[in-house]
Amino acid sequence: MATDNRPWYWIPLLNFASGFPYVIIISVSVLMYKNLGISNEDIGLYTSLLYLPWVIKPLWSPFIDLHGTKRKWFLSMQLFISIAFLLVGFIIPTSQFFLLSLSIFWVAAFASASNDVASDGFYMLALSKDQQSFFLGIRSTFYRASMLTGNGLIILLAGYLEQHYANTQKAWSYTMIFVGLVMIFLTIYNYFSTPKKELTLETVVKEEKNFSTVFASFFKKKQIGLILAFILLFRLGESQLLKMLTPFLVDKKTVGGLELTTENVGLIYGTFGLIALTIGGILGGIAISKKGLGYCMLPMILIMHLPIIGFVLLAHFQPTTLINLYLDLNLFTIDWSFNPYITAVVIIEQLGYGIGFAAFMMYLIYVAEGESKTSHYSIATGFMALGMMLPGMLSGYIQEYLGYGNFFIWVFLATIPGIILSRYLTFPKDFGKKSEQEKTN
Repeated sequence: MATDNRPWYWIPLLNFASGFPYVIIISVSVLMYKNLGISNEDIGLYTSLLYLPWVIKPLWSPFIDLHGTKRKWFLSMQLFISIAFLLVGFIIPTSQFFLLSLSIFWVAAFASASNDVASDGFYMLALSKDQQSFFLGIRSTFYRASMLTGNGLIILLAGYLEQHYANTQKAWSYTMIFVGLVMIFLTIYNYFSTPKKELTLETVVKEEKNFSTVFASFFKKKQIGLILAFILLFRLGESQLLKMLTPFLVDKKTVGGLELTTENVGLIYGTFGLIALTIGGILGGIAISKKGLGYCMLPMILIMHLPIIGFVLLAHFQPTTLINLYLDLNLFTIDWSFNPYITAVVIIEQLGYGIGFAAFMMYLIYVAEGESKTSHYSIATGFMALGMMLPGMLSGYIQEYLGYGNFFIWVFLATIPGIILSRYLTFPKDFGKKSEQEKTN
């Protein structure tokens, strides 16, 4: 595939369209089910099971590589996801909404995982290694921006509709219909913006060979045992934090929560959090392209995990200070009371996440290097999803047993194994560093 394809036009929203359905299925569904009366235990267990399609996507990723173009795959999957979200919106007001919506989310998760495989392959085929390291920060930023759009603006919309209609089911029904319309827009945009020329099927077949060869070759990589242990354990703490953070923010103070409204959660993550994440992702990509992954790996991992201490402090002190923000913008006014301590912790956590996750994703690109890199990247991210799914399934039970304060201490301690393992990984210290030729261009 030609590299002169104006990547600034298609990389941002292609990766946004990859992350947006993921955050709706895995994260926004947590708050939706919480507000609709589902228990923390059921939320942690059943929404974590939705990770399974991302865990086993390596089993069908070679099929995507060998049949049709990746562009056709991600466009068709994005359209399918759009329809699925619309259906969830119509199902929420029914009496069997939990089982039915979970079933649709499950099918949509398979489509979303397939969309990821095709989008990742398209990215790695379209760009040179130097371009990949440069655009990694942009790519991860827009992927993460889609997360904050879900956890921020979409939740903000749901909170507004909850207050407007005084009916939680109707609010979330309309919210999910809106989510489906957003996915339709993204599908249409990606249809017109992404390069239409792609590697021929014969070239792909020659590169990818067959499923058994592709799959087996991944496990012949040097240090494969250590690599898999690192991928599985790197997000051990984060996987549990993500599942129980939203319940912590909205739960009553009597059970250790911060008792924020749905609208406040959306505002914090959709404004300050989004800005911090964007800056963090860009800084992470720039740092790797200038210094190389070997120089950046440990500092960026620490920057990602240390902010968890902020949630330990929030759970312990439960700050109640409020600052009122009032802006009259003629067309509309903003009247928002926010807690500066909660907001500060979110800003620091999102900034650190944007920086640190760029290093982790760059390492996965290194792991996928060589023949069949599209499928190998898919296998690596499949193990990453497994490392998210299993701890997440237990997170609700652990939180209920420990309480929020001790739970966040446990989450912080759970980051230590990944940090230790990272020190034993071997890879070129300048991997991802911008070449001298690139610097002069």
